[in-house]
Amino acid sequence: MVVYLIGAGPGDADLITLKAVKALNKAEVVLYDYLANEEILTHAPESAERIYVGKKAGEHYKTQDQINELIIEQAQKYENVVRLKGGDPFVFGRGGEEILALMEHDIKFEVIPGVTSAIGAPTSLGLPVTHRAVATSVTIVTGHEDPTKAENQVHWDYTADTLIILMGIGNIKENTAEIMKYRDKDTPVCVIESGTLPNENVIFGTLENISEKEIKTPAILIIGEVVKLYKDIYNY
Repeated sequence: MVVYLIGAGPGDADLITLKAVKALNKAEVVLYDYLANEEILTHAPESAERIYVGKKAGEHYKTQDQINELIIEQAQKYENVVRLKGGDPFVFGRGGEEILALMEHDIKFEVIPGVTSAIGAPTSLGLPVTHRAVATSVTIVTGHEDPTKAENQVHWDYTADTLIILMGIGNIKENTAEIMKYRDKDTPVCVIESGTLPNENVIFGTLENISEKEIKTPAILIIGEVVKLYKDIYNY
């Protein structure tokens, strides 16, 4: 038996890797997330069982512990199990927790990376997250920490030129207020809604006013001078 932890990419079904498609082609069961484009499921045989285990803000279909148990249960039934996760399994995808659960049960696994929305969404638009003489460093951070943690790990004093926040729209006002303790309130910011998908939308602002904009999820937040560069390139 083997479990394939596959990154489905940022949204566009064509951005999945060939290696992922090959694994899906032989899947007997696919456990897929909310952010995994369902079009990707067509790469699995019609006979393959499809199990939705999505989680999104304020609406957890299954807890992570339940998902771990379900993966193990399916791995004990089938030879080829696919766990399809949005973006990349190891970029806030909790893939590490899932492989630890598999290891505890001596279940073989293989991780197939995916394009994370943190990079795929902006670069598909032509927005460079780094650019010579503008930005030489990037920090990717969660905008929504596990509330059960004993102590917060995110303190918003990051010094990278470009700051990319995933899962942060629900806390955008609080997060940008904290970031303004370390960065100028006029720092350029953009939000990319539904990156790489047909309904993709870009919203511009600054640290001071971006939280006042109407934003639809899923979306990512990009902070730094690369946003101004992008606007200059495309004459926004």
